Amino acid sequence: MIGRIPVLDLGPLVDCGRRPVKAVVGETFEVTATVFREGHEAVGANVVLRGPAGRCGPWSPMRELAPGTDRWGAEVTPDSEGRWTYAVEAWGDPVATWRGHALIKIPAGIDVALVLEEGARLHERAAAGVPKTGGREAVLAAVDALRDAERPPATRLDAALDPEVVAALTGYPLRELVTTTRPVPVLVERERALFGSWYELFPRSEGAVVREGRRPVSGTFRTAANRLPAVAAMGFDVVYLPPVHPIGSAFRKGPNNSLTAGPYDVGSPWAIGSPEGGHDALHPDLGTFEDFEHFVTRARELRMEVALDFALQCSPDHPWVGKHPEWFHHRADGSIAYAENPPKKYQDIYPLAFDEDFDGLLAETLRVLRFWMARGVRIFRVDNPHTKPVLFWERVIAEIGRTDPDVIFLAEAFTRPAMMRTLGAVGFQQSYTYFTWRNTKHELTEYLTELSRDSAACMRPNLFVNTPDILHAHLQDGGRPAFEARAVLAATLSPTWGVYAGYELCENVPAHAGSEEYLDSEKYQLRPRDWESAEREGRSLAPLITVLNRLRRRQPALRRLRNLRFHDADNDAVIAYSKRSGSSCVLTVVNLDPHHTQEATVSLDMPALGLDWHETVPVRDELTGETYHWGRDNYVRLEPGRSLAPAHVFSLRPSSQIGGSPTP
Repeated sequence: MIGRIPVLDLGPLVDCGRRPVKAVVGETFEVTATVFREGHEAVGANVVLRGPAGRCGPWSPMRELAPGTDRWGAEVTPDSEGRWTYAVEAWGDPVATWRGHALIKIPAGIDVALVLEEGARLHERAAAGVPKTGGREAVLAAVDALRDAERPPATRLDAALDPEVVAALTGYPLRELVTTTRPVPVLVERERALFGSWYELFPRSEGAVVREGRRPVSGTFRTAANRLPAVAAMGFDVVYLPPVHPIGSAFRKGPNNSLTAGPYDVGSPWAIGSPEGGHDALHPDLGTFEDFEHFVTRARELRMEVALDFALQCSPDHPWVGKHPEWFHHRADGSIAYAENPPKKYQDIYPLAFDEDFDGLLAETLRVLRFWMARGVRIFRVDNPHTKPVLFWERVIAEIGRTDPDVIFLAEAFTRPAMMRTLGAVGFQQSYTYFTWRNTKHELTEYLTELSRDSAACMRPNLFVNTPDILHAHLQDGGRPAFEARAVLAATLSPTWGVYAGYELCENVPAHAGSEEYLDSEKYQLRPRDWESAEREGRSLAPLITVLNRLRRRQPALRRLRNLRFHDADNDAVIAYSKRSGSSCVLTVVNLDPHHTQEATVSLDMPALGLDWHETVPVRDELTGETYHWGRDNYVRLEPGRSLAPAHVFSLRPSSQIGGSPTP
């Protein structure tokens, strides 16, 4: 039902307010609503932000976003974790209504005495709600002036329009017919739910020894821990491990996903389970639980968290197959159905069936998750959640969040938009995206605008530049410049981005023409890499990645999602965008063509940068250290292979620093 003052089209909302809007501590987001009333009476509105203990946050007055649209907005910032709410209050504003009438009638000599007395009475009422420290004396002085018949009418009116009086009644307005919306739930989580740099590695490849014709020697958690200082030095926050459990022998895949495995082939980590154990066991080649906990501790010492793959599926050898046959699909011949994504077949994997024993699978899933949580894992990358019931994940994440709200779930769901968005709405803190397949200026602008605005209340993007499954044709064909550009894009477009090991070496050979699979994929075999030689010979992208991650930590603007704004460039091969948060502002310009030098004029939306249209401002290229002066229109020339990347990543110096030393 519409209230006395209509308040419509509230936002942000998730599932019409039935599910919480997502935010993290310190994240600012805008609340909007359509507010109006009958006739020509003025209205006002504000946002009431209420914290987990029921306390109200700062009073946030709303403003009309565009004159005549009745669309109002205000920014709010929750400052602690927990379950918050926001509501919009709208009211009739009799003082603003009086000002509008007085400014017309008094100069025209219409009902002058009556209008001034009405103003005096309104200001007298309003003063009662203004504290002494909030400008009460100024309001009372306006009351006296409005009733002072010895002064000219215009002078008496001017006293009520004094900026100090207007400011006092903006902060403490006289409100009539107050109408309040229902509270909208907001879930405020720790910052890692929104911001972080991820690095994926296979422990079995780090320190592995592979010699032709001989049994390979697997890497272990201990040898993989030796790689962690280099990962930390590049500025990564999260180390993500594929499944680390025993791997089945039945239908084990060989190199390059071949159907026949040799005696030394290690199989896919996603074919989970053998007589040695299932989801709560470790592959014996990787080491013991003491070794695993050493890896987690070493990562923590280097200021990184460990994320573990949670793949809810089994090999034919998994203990669940014998103990719980009701957890699997059975075909007409009695056999268990293996996983398929036609024409792909995964004979080494059995998917689960949820409807025979939903509660049993739920209980076991919670047990397994808590098993790893007790060993220091607080982030889970969930494999293919879109192939399981949404209700299942809603209950899993809600139950984990009830006792451990710091645990984060990343949805690896490359699927239809409705499913991706719904998985976010029911609780997944992050989601993989279509970023890998968005390579043109139009595609990137359209998709990242959607992610940073329409979807931001429920779905947080994690822009992985590659994965063990995805080597996009753009990287296959574009070589090192394509790798550089995609790293810049992912690291500056989204607060969370990810890299799969080997990206920094520009590994880009596909299994065959037209395939997005890697040749000699690490999913099926050990892939030790010579990191030291690559860095010594200058073949590694580690210097670029380090600069990007360092900038992300130093610039608060890059730790936010909703502040992304695109700027015009008159060349479709050049994209320009910015992020601003307070005094932090980063402007990025990227050449999307990995093969050719591109030139463009970049025309900036100066207000989006916090600048006036006529201003110029020093900008420092964080990739080269060079400083320029940019204004509204600027020429760029970006050459693939130039310096660290075919891009500019500018930090804009606040006006208070102009004339001082450059930003370090």
